[in-house]
Amino acid sequence: MDIRAERRLALILFCLCVSSILLAGCLDQMGGPDACDGEGVLFSDNFAADHNCGWAVYSQGGAVAEIGEGVMRLSTSQPGQVWWTNPQREFDDVIITVQARQMDGPDDNAYGIICRYQNADNFYIFLISGDGYYAIGKYQSGSEQVEYLSGSGQFQASDIINQGVATNQIRASCIGNELSLAVNGLPLVTVTDPTFVVGDIGLGASTFQPGTAVITFDNVQVLAP
Repeated sequence: MDIRAERRLALILFCLCVSSILLAGCLDQMGGPDACDGEGVLFSDNFAADHNCGWAVYSQGGAVAEIGEGVMRLSTSQPGQVWWTNPQREFDDVIITVQARQMDGPDDNAYGIICRYQNADNFYIFLISGDGYYAIGKYQSGSEQVEYLSGSGQFQASDIINQGVATNQIRASCIGNELSLAVNGLPLVTVTDPTFVVGDIGLGASTFQPGTAVITFDNVQVLAP
């Protein structure tokens, strides 16, 4: 196993367990999301100042989720902890797209999309990293660690992912038992899993090295398949 992939696997197994505990007490819910039903889409948000789509914002434990300057900004200085935010919705089969940009911090990170979020212990997560890795994971109650559904249980490398301080268009599809990740218009991986069928969406970010990782997200869209 590649040393970097092995390190990332070990850290993210730990970090999701930790963040599920921390987030329970740190979310400051924003207001009602009803203004964000986009025409022709199930949900849409460009994080403009004239509306509020219900995303959780917080500042806790070295992590910040905040909306400003037309983006959702997630930052964390706590290696080994994944932090996320949700708009308090529920969907079944969806295709989620977002424009994500690493603004600062270590390239040894992970960021991306959550789907079928039940609670802090149960959801799917679609991740890429600033040094060009990707994975689809599942976190489930009763398990002490994340189960990686792609790449034989570890992150895989791809030159499709723009590395470092760069923008990536991430697309996560949750349709029936099929979960797919695409980046910058090109497919990376498809897996099947029957565990979760409905839930919220979300955005998440983490760092695996000292320093503050800063990821911005813009133009979230949730489409029907």
